[in-house]
Amino acid sequence: MKLFFDKIKGDKIIWSIILLLAIFSFLPVYSASSNFGNGFILSNLIKHVAIVLIGIVIMYSIHLIPYKYFKGLSLIFLPFIIAILLFTSLQGNLIDGANASRWIKLPIIGLSFQPSSMATVILMVYVSFYLSKNYNKNINFSKTIFPLWIPIILVVFLILPSNFSTAAMIFLMIITLIFIGGYPFKYLLGIGFSGIILFSLFFLTVKNYPDLMPNRIDTWVSRIENFTSSENSENNYQILRAKSAIATGMVFGVGAGKSSMKNILPQSSSDFIYAIITEEYGTIGAISILLLYLLLLFRIIIVSYKSDTIFGQLLALGAGLPIIFQAFINMGVAVQLFPVTGQPLPLISTGGTSIWMTFLALGIVLSVSTNRKPKSELSSDNPINILSGTS
Repeated sequence: MKLFFDKIKGDKIIWSIILLLAIFSFLPVYSASSNFGNGFILSNLIKHVAIVLIGIVIMYSIHLIPYKYFKGLSLIFLPFIIAILLFTSLQGNLIDGANASRWIKLPIIGLSFQPSSMATVILMVYVSFYLSKNYNKNINFSKTIFPLWIPIILVVFLILPSNFSTAAMIFLMIITLIFIGGYPFKYLLGIGFSGIILFSLFFLTVKNYPDLMPNRIDTWVSRIENFTSSENSENNYQILRAKSAIATGMVFGVGAGKSSMKNILPQSSSDFIYAIITEEYGTIGAISILLLYLLLLFRIIIVSYKSDTIFGQLLALGAGLPIIFQAFINMGVAVQLFPVTGQPLPLISTGGTSIWMTFLALGIVLSVSTNRKPKSELSSDNPINILSGTS
């Protein structure tokens, strides 16, 4: 292990947390894969291990790139990902009569690719770049509409019809990053109210013309109603099974691979894998996972704080915070703190290219922690730390 850490760069604690969570994921994924049938348990695990190993390679490669190059890359890839999102949204895919245009099929390798995962990373990098250019400058709202807000609106509204939770998460993370980046608060309030108005118009339009987006509004409303309802109806099937799994686990759990709920809980290897972990490893295992994500959050903040440029500080937060936020949402859904959202548990849940995008984002964070200028080479235009507000 010491030989391995000698050959890698960047924050060693972040490396340790990532590898620990990724390797641990093999156990609950193997256990929960019984949902696919006995004949698919091993093949599902092999597929997951292969995807994780490729993700680690992606992360290692990205962390070797000096983070300053991500500025130009975000400018190149932002129009590309917007075009991909538009193409994906126009496919008209349906699942049980509902709009499910979230994925496109990658040729040759045959994997389904969810562009919203890549869009999150690219947009956060782009916004970090824009904010770093304008940090400590007098900002005129009208001059920020086209370079800043139009790309954000396009990405969010292209994702919204098929994936409300992801669109909401991206918007919230963007607003958080923009606030940290020193954008005037009065403008953010206006953007917030405008966002509520636009979403209300969107909601009412689709509600009155349901053929535009079959069943999506009904799905959103149903999830919120199920979340707020105190009745143990069949519509709450997933949450009820997840809560049963958590209750069965008690303090120490029933043991690795011994979950009973994995056979009847839908999405037990992805959206509800935290419930299976809690059943098999108990409250101790569940809290341990939570603490690892909190430690990862702490290290991301440390990386941001120690970066010597405004862009590096914002980039570490922009790439890292959505991962932590997604983890908290996944765990919150399992314990019924949030409505069902369909968000996986980063680094643990099964998936395809979304796992690779998580490793890509973490590679960017590690790049920031790797490529630091000596104090003697600090540029005169980037002497301020956004987290402390001191020069």
